Amino acid sequence: PTVTSPCKILKCNSEFWAATSGSHHLGAEEAPEFCTALRAYAHCTRRTARTCRGDLAYHSAVHGIDDLMVQHNCSKDGPTSQPRLRTLPPGDSQERSDSPEICHYEKSFHKHSATPNYTHCGLFGDPHLRTFTDTFQTCKVQGAWPLIDNNYLNVQVTNTPVLPGSSATATSKLTIIFKSFQECVDQKVYQAEMDELPAAFADGSKNGGDKHGANSLKITEKVSGQHIEIQAKYIGTTIVVRQVGRYLTFAVRMPEEVVNAVEDRDSQGLYLCLRGCPLNQQIDFQAIRSAQATEGRTRRKGPSLPAPPEAFTYETATAKCREKLPVEDLYFQSCVFDLLTTGDVNFMLAAYYAFEDVKMLHSNKDKLHLYERTRDLAPGNMAPMGTYPTLWVALLCLSQCWLCLL
Repeated sequence: PTVTSPCKILKCNSEFWAATSGSHHLGAEEAPEFCTALRAYAHCTRRTARTCRGDLAYHSAVHGIDDLMVQHNCSKDGPTSQPRLRTLPPGDSQERSDSPEICHYEKSFHKHSATPNYTHCGLFGDPHLRTFTDTFQTCKVQGAWPLIDNNYLNVQVTNTPVLPGSSATATSKLTIIFKSFQECVDQKVYQAEMDELPAAFADGSKNGGDKHGANSLKITEKVSGQHIEIQAKYIGTTIVVRQVGRYLTFAVRMPEEVVNAVEDRDSQGLYLCLRGCPLNQQIDFQAIRSAQATEGRTRRKGPSLPAPPEAFTYETATAKCREKLPVEDLYFQSCVFDLLTTGDVNFMLAAYYAFEDVKMLHSNKDKLHLYERTRDLAPGNMAPMGTYPTLWVALLCLSQCWLCLL
């Protein structure tokens, strides 16, 4: 059984957005209909309040409703049915192109300097992390972990076990907070979870709010319920969120200057995209994969891990991954690892789409494929046996020769 959140705030947000699409620019004669939809929104949040304590999207929605009530002079008493309101016509002012220069990263931050250096971070599968420095790691990180935390935005992921009793985890929830920035955007919260990939922020909007440069932050739905893209032009950032199977993947393209924009980098808490996973949370999946290939095992060692629902052998997993990932890099290897540990073919698609996002977002096309080992080593630690197979073969031969001489 998978873990799902009883908080239904995303459903409330979706219903409100469907009822009020484009209503921020309604004439005065349509204000009563907007207030009716707003009261229905408030009623929906009250129904789910008990299960949403501590949920950032819920609290953002509640505050947003109060603000909209005041702005539109809405009474809290009245009908709560949800009428369908008109949508924005093509070329509406919401798509305004006269945003302040400060709301376009390359025009403002780098007006008198070199072209910015863009970096990439991605998280997918069981889960595999590619950091801003192109380090590739496989991690446990069960529960909630900060993925990005800087002066402009916060990203938090929640990873849950794929199978009961398994150490295999995948991303089941994602929260992104875009902080208020000058005359560009208001604070916006985006939240996705298993089987719920909204195409709007938590308050139902699709852009940065009421400020003049609001359109410098915008959500676009690429594939309904499966793929959204968030453009934050004011910080030169593109975020891609996908739902593959039941789990989420995350990818971002961000200028190095924004990545490092933190108050105190030395004392800052853990930030996975920048610092990677803690050593005790990392898994050397290459060593495990080598053992699986040698011993013909279909799951991780340990009596607590049950057999996957559809068991792959090393050979069948390799063949399956090669269908989508012909280059045997770390994305290919992570695909094989995930099929062996979960038995879920959707993890192959997660690795495939993660690499597609790298091709779209990474600024250095020579660094798309990665082949290095995946686990950091503490100072003085020896490398895993599977990391340098040629060296071990050479040492074995030398030892045999020494025995012969004796």
